[in-house]
Amino acid sequence: MESINESDFSRIDLNLLVVLLVMYRVRSVTQAANQLYLGQPAVSAALKRLRDMFNDPLFVRTSQGMSPTPRAEHLVKQFAPLMQGLHRTIFTPEHFDPASDARSFTIGMSDWVEHWLMPELVAELSACAPHITIKVVATDPWQAVPLMEQQQADLAVTVGNETSRDLTRENIASAGFSTLWDYRQIPCHAPLTLDTFLRYEHVLVSYRGASESALDSELQQRGRARRVRYVTPNFSALPLLLRRLPLFATVPQGLVHSWCELYGLQAAPVPVNMPDYTLSLLWHNARHEDPASRWLRTTVQECITSKLAAQSARVTRPG
Repeated sequence: MESINESDFSRIDLNLLVVLLVMYRVRSVTQAANQLYLGQPAVSAALKRLRDMFNDPLFVRTSQGMSPTPRAEHLVKQFAPLMQGLHRTIFTPEHFDPASDARSFTIGMSDWVEHWLMPELVAELSACAPHITIKVVATDPWQAVPLMEQQQADLAVTVGNETSRDLTRENIASAGFSTLWDYRQIPCHAPLTLDTFLRYEHVLVSYRGASESALDSELQQRGRARRVRYVTPNFSALPLLLRRLPLFATVPQGLVHSWCELYGLQAAPVPVNMPDYTLSLLWHNARHEDPASRWLRTTVQECITSKLAAQSARVTRPG
């Protein structure tokens, strides 16, 4: 592609090109002035500037009116489609139709959010936006802000409250944690007592390799501690570990229902107080008004809200 010298454009008044195109169409200074709501002297002055710019008369007087020169014919042939495209770009509101659009969106999220959210979200998109492609990039709470600042994703679904002046974070809802185990490895039923909870070893998910979490801080305030046997950055590793070893795993409540069904695990409330996590959407301010980005945020938010409502109904359902 030929490079563009921006300084060349600083000498060009697009209004002159409008005068050129109108003059070509009407072949009259008077009619051009009427169509442009200008005085004849203003159109004559613009025509003089055009002649100086292109070093050509452009229009000459004939019995048929102001006839274009070959140079004017060539310029109009080049400029007319460009000006039409510029007009569409400036004055036509951008429209996004999910039913027909075929673009790709990138969403950042952790593995547990992907496991919890994406089956329903992809099914929803398959119905209402069949040509849309979704790409998920692994994103923990610490990676979300730099990922979005660099605009490497259209949206992040994350927890925490980190943000920056270039980003918008919108909290959706909060939820709690539950403890999972395999009855064949730890033969006990819900609810868990604190003594039972601490009698067995634990597996901990830590994105940064830390061996303690908010749960351990709460235990320390009680003068108690748990033994963490295994630390992993991936929630997806937990179900098979629990089936093989006598371990407890404390996980977001969103994972409980499907993991108990899929892997035959047991679940119980955590026997100590733990702060809830808040799911939020994070996006770059440059995408705030973009119709496609707004649609994506709304669709993801509605899916999350629906899943959290169903999750809450299961937790509160009698029996």
